[in-house]
Amino acid sequence: MDLWLAIVLILVAAGAAGACAYIYGVKQGEEKRKLIAEKAIGSAEQEAQRILRDAQQKAEAAKKELVLEGKEELDRLRTNNENEFSTRRKEIQRQEKRIQQKEETLDRKMDNLERKENNFAKKQKEVDEKLQEIEKIKKSQFEMLERISGYTEDQAKAYLLEQVDTELDHEKSVKILEYEEKLKEEADKKARNIISLAIQRLAADQVSEATVSVVPLPNDDMKGRIIGREGRNIRTIETLTGVDLIIDDTPEAITISSFEPVRREIARRALEKLIQDGRIHPTRIEEMVEKAKREIDNKIKSEGEKAVVELGINNLHPELIKLLGRLQFRTSYGQNVLLHSKEVAYISGIIASELGMNPTIAKRAGLLHDIGKALDHEMEGSHIQLGVEAARKYKESDTVIHAIHAHHGDVEAKTVVACIVQAADAISAARPGARRENLENYIKRLQQLEEVGKSFPGVDTCYAIQAGREIRVMVKPDQVSDDKMILLARDICKKIEAELEYPGQIKVNIIRESRASEYAK
Repeated sequence: MDLWLAIVLILVAAGAAGACAYIYGVKQGEEKRKLIAEKAIGSAEQEAQRILRDAQQKAEAAKKELVLEGKEELDRLRTNNENEFSTRRKEIQRQEKRIQQKEETLDRKMDNLERKENNFAKKQKEVDEKLQEIEKIKKSQFEMLERISGYTEDQAKAYLLEQVDTELDHEKSVKILEYEEKLKEEADKKARNIISLAIQRLAADQVSEATVSVVPLPNDDMKGRIIGREGRNIRTIETLTGVDLIIDDTPEAITISSFEPVRREIARRALEKLIQDGRIHPTRIEEMVEKAKREIDNKIKSEGEKAVVELGINNLHPELIKLLGRLQFRTSYGQNVLLHSKEVAYISGIIASELGMNPTIAKRAGLLHDIGKALDHEMEGSHIQLGVEAARKYKESDTVIHAIHAHHGDVEAKTVVACIVQAADAISAARPGARRENLENYIKRLQQLEEVGKSFPGVDTCYAIQAGREIRVMVKPDQVSDDKMILLARDICKKIEAELEYPGQIKVNIIRESRASEYAK
């Protein structure tokens, strides 16, 4: 019994000792975990502070970098503005200098003009005094002649004119017929001179070109998009292309107005591309205008090269080829100037061949005769002067330059090639259908032509036929003799040349007829 009791006590003591040990171990574990947690919290706080410090350092570095970039951008803008202001200042100074020079030149011209006016006034006064003295002498002589002859001044004039007309009418008619017969007999020798004389009576051309293009719109809402906010889009288009856009009440259409056909074509193409693309803003407008310019430049070059290849002309300067391509966009009386130049070249070559000459130089002169029309919107001077300057600049031969200079009669044609180009130019312009003429101008021209024929004494009636290419004048046989018919035809031709403008030439026919009638009863 004591043994079992001792065993139980030992077990109880062992259990109590185990419980005490367990409790002690638990307390020690909690303290360790607490220490570990405290250390972890401290480490986390330190890591958070480190991250915060790093972030602050990075933010400070980014701030400094942005400030530095801002300063650099500011310096760049300031430099650009200073350069732009410097450039504008130089341009303004240059313009001021030019204006000052022009003012000085104008002052000198005004001084010279005043001196010339003063000299002219003095000379005019002297001339007036001499004229008065001459009139007095003339009057006294006329009075003396009237007393001696018994005729008044008007009676003497009428008598003398009547005698002179009677004596000279027949002689002039005979002389004219003699010269015409002589020219016919020497036709082979004088062929070239006949051509030159014939073409001098042709009318000079007058340029009348279309100045507007119309671009259709898919709807009227597109007009607002083209105008843009506060008109910025339309201003951008007009500034970049150099044309005027007319936005009026015309439904679904915009009118492009400009005297320069190449600019007008660039603006038309750019607008069509913008309308098709749908994105219309200043940046896109610049892109489309540049694209249209490149297309037109390529078109100009290709058209010029095509014309040169078709005519078989070699060694033509590239700049002259480009100028030929620009003629594709020029018109004269509705006739395309490039096509007209090609026609003149073909006709010139044919005429030269018929005359036994080398057609190559004639074709070259014919193709380049209107080359100045590619420059007359950009430079001052007539298309003839500009064409001569361009031909000289690009080393064309003297024969070609003279043909360009003389093709409208500005200077006398001194070479056969110049005469050929004149004739070919007139033929191309005067052929039916080559140039447009509205009905009102056509009727007015025929009426003016008939009025010129009727304005001469002895004319019974007058008819313009062959679309104004011929005029038939019926004269009164008792007032106009056969001898006077030739003189009347020449007088009518001279008056037509002086008062009317017409393409080609006009034939004047004088018809005189005498009839006698009797009835057998």
